[in-house]
Amino acid sequence: MEEQLRVILDEVGGLAAPIGDIATDQDLFAAGLTSFATVSVMLAIEEEFAVEFPDSLLKRDTFRSIAALLAVIAALKDDTLAA
Repeated sequence: MEEQLRVILDEVGGLAAPIGDIATDQDLFAAGLTSFATVSVMLAIEEEFAVEFPDSLLKRDTFRSIAALLAVIAALKDDTLAA
């Protein structure tokens, strides 16, 4: 799952650093992720992992790091965060 997420971030995240140089807990916004790019990342995650982000997760903390996104994706796949 992490590799798939890294591919998404690399393709649509618009990050300044190469995705391989970004630590799992590194702040993605400090690495160049913009609010605009989070929409593209969210849509790509929804398509790739067959999940849907509820409105309650449309906040900066959800997209703060790879680790945060992995936790959200896992919870969505388990249906524990469904709206």
